[in-house]
Amino acid sequence: MEHSNGGFSEAGLRRLREVLTRHVESGKIPGLVALVGRGDETHVEAIGTMRHDGGAPMRRDTIFRMASTSKPVSIAAAMVLLDECRLRLDDVVDAWLPELADRQVLKRIDGPLDDTVPARRPITVRDVLTSTFGLGMDMTALGTPILNAIFERGLTPNLPVPVPEQDEWMRRLGELPLMHQPGECWQYQISSDLVGVLVSRVTGRSFEEFLRERVFEPLGMTDTGFHVPDDKIDRLPDLYAPDPQTGEFLVWDEAKGGRWNQAPAFQGGGGGLVSTADDYHAYFRMLLNGGMHGGERILSRPAVELMTTNRLTAEQQAARHALAVNSVHVSFGQGQQGGWGLGMAVRTYRGDYASVGQFGWDGGSGTSTYADPAKRLTGILLTQVGYTVPDPARLMNDFWTTLYQAIDD
Repeated sequence: MEHSNGGFSEAGLRRLREVLTRHVESGKIPGLVALVGRGDETHVEAIGTMRHDGGAPMRRDTIFRMASTSKPVSIAAAMVLLDECRLRLDDVVDAWLPELADRQVLKRIDGPLDDTVPARRPITVRDVLTSTFGLGMDMTALGTPILNAIFERGLTPNLPVPVPEQDEWMRRLGELPLMHQPGECWQYQISSDLVGVLVSRVTGRSFEEFLRERVFEPLGMTDTGFHVPDDKIDRLPDLYAPDPQTGEFLVWDEAKGGRWNQAPAFQGGGGGLVSTADDYHAYFRMLLNGGMHGGERILSRPAVELMTTNRLTAEQQAARHALAVNSVHVSFGQGQQGGWGLGMAVRTYRGDYASVGQFGWDGGSGTSTYADPAKRLTGILLTQVGYTVPDPARLMNDFWTTLYQAIDD
């Protein structure tokens, strides 16, 4: 009988490789890097090529655009400040983010921008860290005046226009009313970028500098940052956004000379990071270890527990849950975890093969990063295919389905 004392079964890892290979051989996923870790055991698969038409093979050290899987990592900078009492959860943010003082709130989400009431209370640090400060990407409200205004101002990434530097970004954000009262409703994306501005202003340094000093360097995350310099650019694949009708591999971002080849004006915690499977593994393993990396403490245990515990009420996350389960043909089944901590989703019910308490997130560039404290398990799946087609989501689904079957005790 085969076993590997509390890690993965050989048969399970073989099936994992077969399933991943099948996705690459289908022609829908040019290449991928997958890392699975459990205790001290780590297993990596690098399959396929950097380009859809061949080219260099995928390697373990290939650098990927992490997209929204940036969120669970970038939040750590704010947790450091909480640990050091340089931020308090229920402090009003006006001292650091004066652009967000004295807010007006829309009377109705689809109403004109001047049809507002005063905010019932100021925005707090807690509102920003928990994605409930009142503005965000609400996919159920596309086409409304407020979302149109957010797009027109270049306040979210992935638009044809680059996001402006942080003071100008804040100025534009401050021109808008809130969509919801502070603390009322979970909303996506903008808060994750706002966290970076908050950290930068509290520390008087760039968001990247602080993250690098307090998180990336201590963890040995040498390939993680907000852009890929020229001397590493051959390790970054082109990013594809295939045509939803024909499946043709359209290049959304080229590696050389593309968006991630130079330092951005805005260091976006919501989707700006580039990284590797091993760098992300170091981070998630630190979370599983209660904030420790080797003998060094990166975050306090309670900080990690706060990040990785659901803190949303059913009402706060009703809209997100409805989008995930009522629009599976749009979400491809993603986002059904039931909860959110700080910077990441937290599974609150058993909806698939993953345990309750699993935490992490997925990225629109074809990235998926989670850890499971009950199983002491980390999984990192990285591709270069965007969510214009369901293929990366199907690959992720199969990755997690087979990974949980490979557990051997």
